[in-house]
Amino acid sequence: MKQVLVIGASRGVGLELVRQYRADGVAVTATARDDAGLARLAGLGAKALHLEVATAVGCSGLDWLVDGEAFDAVWLVAGVYGPRSQGLQPPTEAEFDTVMHTNVLAAMRLLPALVEVLAPGARLGVLSSRMGSIGARVSSAGWLYRASKAALNSVLKDASLLLADRAICVALHPGWVQTDMGGSGADLSVERSAADLRATLARLTPADNGGFVNHDGQPIPW
Repeated sequence: MKQVLVIGASRGVGLELVRQYRADGVAVTATARDDAGLARLAGLGAKALHLEVATAVGCSGLDWLVDGEAFDAVWLVAGVYGPRSQGLQPPTEAEFDTVMHTNVLAAMRLLPALVEVLAPGARLGVLSSRMGSIGARVSSAGWLYRASKAALNSVLKDASLLLADRAICVALHPGWVQTDMGGSGADLSVERSAADLRATLARLTPADNGGFVNHDGQPIPW
């Protein structure tokens, strides 16, 4: 049976990925940072692990939590939006640290721990955002979030170069999704987003390694 790891699965797209994989009979290991999230994951039949990605201590625990596993697909979903600025309002130091630690530094801490638990030919998907694209950018709203996702894309690209002989690694935009972050006015249901993301990850080829793509697989400019 295939094995899937979803990091940051307590709600939203992460939780829906777990739900859909489990509905298909896939063995899923998933992480959450609180008891409520862990209970939701366990209720879906996933192996639920406590993981706090925003701290060095929390990230350091991933090694032993997944030691000996071999995952065919790994999703790094955890992320926060931060201040909803519309212009060039500077974030506070605390806001900057929270967003950058969660969206960027966590990936740089977790990816090295995942190297040894990737099955041959594994796929690794990092949930980014079209808002991190520089080439496609037409707005400055949420500029701290945008900066963090642009940085995350860089981290993913480096990982794809180093892991090219072990996994296909991509950054994915989930769409504007009806989650706590996206809001009820978003144009894509969480069910559709997760289904598209799963299908896109499954059909990747080695030529896609290091790419930045939409939930439906369409390329996004860096």
